[in-house]
Amino acid sequence: MPAAAQHRRPRRNRIVRTLAVVGTGAAVLALPVIGATTASAAGSSATTASTTLAGYPNNLDGWIRESLAIMHEKSIPGTYNGIYRNLMRESSGNPRAINLWDSNAAKGIPSKGLLQVIDPTFKAYHVDGTSFDIYDPVANITAACNYAAARYGSIDNVNGAY
Repeated sequence: MPAAAQHRRPRRNRIVRTLAVVGTGAAVLALPVIGATTASAAGSSATTASTTLAGYPNNLDGWIRESLAIMHEKSIPGTYNGIYRNLMRESSGNPRAINLWDSNAAKGIPSKGLLQVIDPTFKAYHVDGTSFDIYDPVANITAACNYAAARYGSIDNVNGAY
């Protein structure tokens, strides 16, 4: 069929379709929030989140709070907000994050974990009572904060790559 003879839809339909797609996307985005809210309101029979050996929730909030407790015992300065701000910038909260492209990686020592610590720094600033696994969230946070305290006074003073 020649192009001139093809049927054209009125412009109004295209706008309606666009609004329908946008509206559908918003509904899809809202579903997880609605589902999560409903699930959290479940009764006492709901399964609780796992905890660390120290009894903290085995999630980002729990790892930070456990690290802060250890840091307090060892007189390592830092706050929840300082830790959270830095680890979100460094790893987006992924304890298995690894940087395979920067200058450290080019030297064969990639940055790893929540606060993107390299192996030599982790070993030098490891805090007794934490795991020797650089990917362990509490050990990674605590060693990184120990390093930041020695170099910058506190993790709170770190506002970029360190």
